[in-house]
Amino acid sequence: VDHQKADWISIHERICQLLIPIRTSLPFLLSEKERKHSKEQLLKRQKYLIHLASSAAQEFLSDGKHKEAIPAALHALRFSAEVHGSSSVQLVPAYLLLAEASTGAGDLPQASKYLSQAQWIVLRTPDCGVDVQYKLHRSLGLFCAAEGNFDQALYHLANDIYLASSTFGLKSIEASGGYFHMATVFFRQNKMDIANSLYAEV
Repeated sequence: VDHQKADWISIHERICQLLIPIRTSLPFLLSEKERKHSKEQLLKRQKYLIHLASSAAQEFLSDGKHKEAIPAALHALRFSAEVHGSSSVQLVPAYLLLAEASTGAGDLPQASKYLSQAQWIVLRTPDCGVDVQYKLHRSLGLFCAAEGNFDQALYHLANDIYLASSTFGLKSIEASGGYFHMATVFFRQNKMDIANSLYAEV
């Protein structure tokens, strides 16, 4: 009952009506043209649900509601797997949402599993985009910081900043997130001069 309630509050209320046409099987006696059209419509609906669930999870995370973000992120992962396949790089954003939500909720072992899955997919995808790689390093950095492993956190955040700035520019919004999290790690180490310098950069 608790899980159902959490799921309902997190995402299900928003997507319940949208699930009906997706879960309804197609009539058997359709022409080839009708079948093709139905498949295209189904794909559009599934992609919209991925966007809706991901946005809801991100919203909860921005508000610091980590537990509420988990069901929405799980739906994003489930629909991404249905659309793109279970080992597609398109699943990485959902895994990263789940890792962040689990870390925030204090479930570090589960967060580690999600990050390992994301890392494995990225390693198996040679042409993986930089936009995915820098986000993976950021998530790994935040996870290491949550564990108290600050040296490893700084290593991943440095990679995050390098990848983001080499693609989007040193003064980009994408790079500023890495600077901010790195500053926070230095702040936690009581290295105030470096932390303040990085916060000023942000």
